[in-house]
Amino acid sequence: QVQLVESGGGLVQPGGSLRLSCAASGTSGSISSINTMGWYRQVPGKERELVAVDSGARIKYGDSLKGRFTISRDNTKNAVYLQMNSLKPEDTAVYYCNTRGVTIAGRFYGMDYWGKGTLVTVSS
Repeated sequence: QVQLVESGGGLVQPGGSLRLSCAASGTSGSISSINTMGWYRQVPGKERELVAVDSGARIKYGDSLKGRFTISRDNTKNAVYLQMNSLKPEDTAVYYCNTRGVTIAGRFYGMDYWGKGTLVTVSS
């Protein structure tokens, strides 16, 4: 019911910056609202972890990421962004866009939706 398309990943040197973007669209109609949009990341062999989520009323960051990463939303575009600064090699991961609580054509979908992910590699 919801399609998420991420972009902006790539290779960056330590200390560099990247901006990830994610656009949500409804497969059965236009999205009228999204409760929560956010970003998670995953390294092979490890669990997916929280990067940042924006529920509208509150923003939450993963441990040690606040101050380097900034999440923002554009509700007019059903988009969420992640500005990543001072990147470190340990930030290397696949970054996934997530939405929860989406209303499409008057119907509410409470489940999680995930994008396919975009790879961020921090290396010299």
